Amino acid sequence: MKKELQKEIATLHTRRWFLQNCGVGMAGLALNSLLMRDGFGAATKDSLAPKSSHFEPTAKRVVYIFQAGGPSHIDLFDQKPELIKRDGQMPPAELLKDYRAAFIHPNSALMGSKFTFDRHGESGIEISNLLPHISKHVDDICFIRSMHTDAVNHAPAQIYMNTGHQQFGRPSFGSWTLYGLGSETEDLPGYVVLISAKGTSGGASNYGCGFLPTIYNGVPFRGSGDPILYLSNPKGYDAQAQRASLDVLKKLNQQTLEATGDPETAARIQAYETAYRLQTSAPELMNLGQESEATLEAYAIKDPKKSNFARNCLLARRLLERDVRFVQLFHEAWDQHSGLEEGHTDNCLDTDQPVAALLQDLKDRDMLKDTLVIWGGEFGRTPMTQGKDGRDHHNRAFTMWLAGGGVKGGHVHGATDDFGFNVIENPVHVHDLNATLLHTLGFDHEKLTYRFQGRDYRLTDVHGHVVHDILA
Repeated sequence: MKKELQKEIATLHTRRWFLQNCGVGMAGLALNSLLMRDGFGAATKDSLAPKSSHFEPTAKRVVYIFQAGGPSHIDLFDQKPELIKRDGQMPPAELLKDYRAAFIHPNSALMGSKFTFDRHGESGIEISNLLPHISKHVDDICFIRSMHTDAVNHAPAQIYMNTGHQQFGRPSFGSWTLYGLGSETEDLPGYVVLISAKGTSGGASNYGCGFLPTIYNGVPFRGSGDPILYLSNPKGYDAQAQRASLDVLKKLNQQTLEATGDPETAARIQAYETAYRLQTSAPELMNLGQESEATLEAYAIKDPKKSNFARNCLLARRLLERDVRFVQLFHEAWDQHSGLEEGHTDNCLDTDQPVAALLQDLKDRDMLKDTLVIWGGEFGRTPMTQGKDGRDHHNRAFTMWLAGGGVKGGHVHGATDDFGFNVIENPVHVHDLNATLLHTLGFDHEKLTYRFQGRDYRLTDVHGHVVHDILA
């Protein structure tokens, strides 16, 4: 056996060269979210093999469209005629009791929305005319107009929304989902992240695995070149040489596994094989040339090779089709402290049509019914003005919306006061939202836990209630 191996190795590049320069080796080490699916690894507790939830889910997969920066609820989803009437006036004193804004002085003048609203669909839900494409889908959407959060600045608010905690180091919602359900795909990561515009203030903590094993981490795909660094083979190293190298390396690792029984060696074998498969599946995934001109036009994609929000929306559909469990889009462009009218107009031109196309695409493929679509940011904007027609951060009230995955379509949950300042009906905290999202995936949020440093942690910390009124 040893002589046979030595002969095979002699005909190839040295093992040291292989480990240092072979792209699949580096991709295998980088993509640890693809480990431990089969054999030794699948038998361990921390495995990506598919798992059962606590009860029958209504959603099997998630696409989370995180519009970072703080979209203005009162300019997009929550019309306030009284605010328009009082434009330029000072806010009522009782409204500002115990209030601290992020940047502006609380005694800034009120500013009514410059945008018009119309009713749409059979449900007659009002939505801003900035969103003509999403407005066509209101009967599939559940609008939560009573969201509120504890954080008032971007990074902690984003991390709070995604991990249930304002500090770094906690697992993201996507990581909890992968930990609880495992992955259905063998060729791609179970949790993929697509980034456009400025990314996020909270950075990788928004999609990190925290103290969960690193196999549950979100994997960012790059917008150009290889979707993951070192995915392509080095120049002059063809597929045949790569396959032969992998076969030899597998035999060497297999010898070690038989001698030691070490599950890490089994995971290493699987890592190389999975990365090899990824070299074929990832480029095919990213090639939007396979899509029809009508599809590219529906998503408003002008250049299929250019990384932007529209392209990421279409990639999200392609990922979900390939059994990726959780896809998250981050698009930080909504922080208009000044120039909100122009800024939000541009943002909606960039995002409205692609989101609507994604909803329609999922519906046409009969996937929307068991795909949970989430749209929202970390907080809303103040009814008081800042700078030149801008608005400050506002954590007391804002809007998010959900579609598919077992939520009520054509439904509005909660309400704010005449100024969009405070929630006055059916408040939904960040922990309540996350408890409800986990419920659609078949989890009791109090039981989906992970023991770390002597205590059981969960996405909702020690809080949260399922909002049953928004569930179909």
